[in-house]
Amino acid sequence: MAASAAGGDGVRRRGCCGGGLFPEESFRSWSAYGRALLETGPRLRDRATARSLDSAEVNEVRGRSGADMKRTLTWWDLIWFGIGAVIGAGIFVLTGQEAKEAAGPAVVVSYAVSGVSAMLSVFCYTEFAVEIPVAGGSFAYLRVELGDFMAFIAAGNILLEYCIGGAAVARSWTSYFATLLDHHPNDFRVHVPSLSEDYSRLDPIAVAVVLLICLFAVLSTKGSSRFNYVLSIVHLAVIVFIVVAGLTRAKAANLTADFAPFGARGIFAASAVLFFAYIGFDAVSTMAEETRNPARDIPIGLVGAMTLTTAVYCVLSVVLCLMQPYSEIDPDAPFSVAFTAAGMDWAKYIVAFGALKGMTTVLLVSAVGQARYLTHIARTHMVPPCLAQVHPRLGTPLNATVAMALATAVIALFTDLGILSNLLSISTLFIFMLVAVALLVRRYYVAGETSAADRNKLAACLAAIMASSVATAACWGATSAGGGGWVPYAVTVAAWLAATLFLQCGVPKARAPKTWGVPLVPWLPAASIFINIFLLGSIDAASFVRFGVWTAALLAYYFLFGLHASYDTAKALAAEADAARVEEGARKPGAGN
Repeated sequence: MAASAAGGDGVRRRGCCGGGLFPEESFRSWSAYGRALLETGPRLRDRATARSLDSAEVNEVRGRSGADMKRTLTWWDLIWFGIGAVIGAGIFVLTGQEAKEAAGPAVVVSYAVSGVSAMLSVFCYTEFAVEIPVAGGSFAYLRVELGDFMAFIAAGNILLEYCIGGAAVARSWTSYFATLLDHHPNDFRVHVPSLSEDYSRLDPIAVAVVLLICLFAVLSTKGSSRFNYVLSIVHLAVIVFIVVAGLTRAKAANLTADFAPFGARGIFAASAVLFFAYIGFDAVSTMAEETRNPARDIPIGLVGAMTLTTAVYCVLSVVLCLMQPYSEIDPDAPFSVAFTAAGMDWAKYIVAFGALKGMTTVLLVSAVGQARYLTHIARTHMVPPCLAQVHPRLGTPLNATVAMALATAVIALFTDLGILSNLLSISTLFIFMLVAVALLVRRYYVAGETSAADRNKLAACLAAIMASSVATAACWGATSAGGGGWVPYAVTVAAWLAATLFLQCGVPKARAPKTWGVPLVPWLPAASIFINIFLLGSIDAASFVRFGVWTAALLAYYFLFGLHASYDTAKALAAEADAARVEEGARKPGAGN
């Protein structure tokens, strides 16, 4: 293959398969690419079973960016990044929608359920971020524990999560900006009747906001951090105002008269959608590479931010439901309309201002996090390696930041928020479930040390935990009234308990965390798997169809490009390592003479 690509290399690179984007051996000529496609099966088997090492992710893979990112962040920065990443469009937009249409005043319970699920995922992310402090976040963690193929599927959904999340927040930014100016959001959007209804309202303001945030993210991570926590402090001050002012107009009957009008099914359906409001904390884990002391700073930053966020969400949702009967809550701008209805029309401007501040910080942290994900994915050559470059002077991933900003801007220009939120929740819950699985693999399996019998028992336990979780979600989804009897749930939950108990008692742990670890393993990761899968079962079928289309597109790209680029890179690195060992061995006799 090398010989065939050697002659006329310069011509062939320009003439086929995007050789400028993919410099690997398989893309140096059309004939080389054809041979690579014929070897797709063996290459897929190789990549599906290949697992990276902690040291490789931290050293060799990180080194492919040329320059290092600057280590300037502390736990204080991470807490404010976490708050800035999470508290935004979800609480100010989706609270009203889900209270009115899905959960009623029990939306506070929905927020608590989503918060518990998010906190379990935070624990899993924290252990990985401390042990593998690189920019790749969950992509790097899955690559180490579940292999290249699963890591790529997760990577595609991570990028989808960030693009959709950023686009949704950017469109919400336009809505609250319009409220601040006493206009309807569509006054600032361009209507194109020839497009489908869900894509016909073009939003140029959302595009402009995304591109301006990209500029901040490119210039400096530390500067972005300072900007973020100044805005976050202002945002929290506005939240305090909403709580205090809202309680002065509270009526207990609004909350207690019909607390859960849609029953348990409505509570969990709302939880699945409201998980959107917690998305963003995983971006903080991508900053581990820029953190001064990951073992101390990451646990404080991640857990502290999520605890504060959950408390804020629950308090705000209670205040909203105390101010208005759930049936009168506005689904688009709930807090602004609630203050207007309570005779405090002037307060809607403070609410809109606070919402804009919150959404700006969400966009900023998203821009920082998504670029670091893409940078680490590009380091493995699953996407073009030019996206892995770190600017030598700025110390930020310039190419990746710009690429993700452009993708987010295109989606924000066209797509309606309703479509974005459900698809985003599916993608995120799926990734969080995989990270919990990867943590259990990390604790109970070490290649070359774990016996075949223990490996097989681990695999059986994981399969049983996931199958029982899927069965519980399926039972829930198959019934129309949230019931149908308790017997199916008694069977599926008992199976989950038995599988987790056997994993604890019947499979020896292969590894302990070096500095900080998730408590109560395997129970907390297993609970994270269960809750994430259960919430997935509460999302509408149309969103799963869109998710399936996206996954099919990912697989097509992987089989045509990503698989072969990453396979060539892995083999080239292995050959270099072998050559280095041979050279070192050849020098040893001379060194001893």
